[in-house]
Amino acid sequence: MAGIEHIKVEPDEAGMRLDRWFKVHFPGLGFGQLQKLMRSGQVRVDGGRVKTDARVQPGQMVRVPPLDVDAKATKSGPIAGKELKHSGDAELLARMLLHEDDKVYVLNKPAGLAVQGGSGVSRHIDKMLEAWTNQKGEKPRLVHRLDRDTSGVLVIARTRGAAQKLTAAFRERDTKKTYWSLVKGVPRKHEDKISTWLVKEATPDGDRMRIAKHGEEGADHAVSYYRVVETAAQRLAWLEMEPYTGRTHQLRVHALHIGHPIIGDPKYFEDDPNWDFPGGVQKRLHLHARHIDIPHPSGGRLRITAPLPPHMVQTWNLLGFDEASAGEPDDE
Repeated sequence: MAGIEHIKVEPDEAGMRLDRWFKVHFPGLGFGQLQKLMRSGQVRVDGGRVKTDARVQPGQMVRVPPLDVDAKATKSGPIAGKELKHSGDAELLARMLLHEDDKVYVLNKPAGLAVQGGSGVSRHIDKMLEAWTNQKGEKPRLVHRLDRDTSGVLVIARTRGAAQKLTAAFRERDTKKTYWSLVKGVPRKHEDKISTWLVKEATPDGDRMRIAKHGEEGADHAVSYYRVVETAAQRLAWLEMEPYTGRTHQLRVHALHIGHPIIGDPKYFEDDPNWDFPGGVQKRLHLHARHIDIPHPSGGRLRITAPLPPHMVQTWNLLGFDEASAGEPDDE
């Protein structure tokens, strides 16, 4: 049991409910016990009485009376256990790491690893992030998604405040995401905008998106841009694609919509008896989140590029594609 403490609210805790703030700092303190302390005035914020649903702000001082729980001991026990239990997850995450600072992690997600759980999914990024829980008990947070079979740049927020800012950047479309894909055939237009309505429908093989009509129930507007970087005769094309909106399977459906489905797509590449799958090319989705340009929670912009996954490196080498042809921006 310690004496009275005065703890300063940190910037990343802005707007947090006071009961949640206590849960983060003193996980062993029960809600009923906290309510008693507040009713008796033993817990105060900037010297004043408050309720459990009060929102704290950076710089405020929280008066914490002597408690029957030790914050450090309470937090270190479970975290130490997690480090042991999830050591394999921590090692795999570390191998994916492209960028790390005090607000953000950026991973190069491998193809085949799900971002979140679902039917038949036992291992996924969201669960693996428990291995990187910090000393406050905060687990890093997802702020956007990639399809299971899509590889590439995945941004992770390390703190609650960073998650709010990054999520807002995606919602307000203040981000630029660039994907590389390999598609069947060569689009007639070297570059173009694709604008459609998409709706999700359930199928025996899981959810699938289809082109919908404007006004159809459940339909969302989806806009993508593409340009042809290189071609292999008239059989295959390397596209640089940018989704302006962020709908499920958007780029994959849009590629099919223009008649050039992405090679190896298990959902949207339709069999054609008059077209032979290229020898030496693996039947895996050739879609990679190559680059992201997003506002950093601390100011400025974060620009990160992810190297191609092994199956796409193999294909690029086979077709003689030069990565420098895309003329990518420098990372910062």
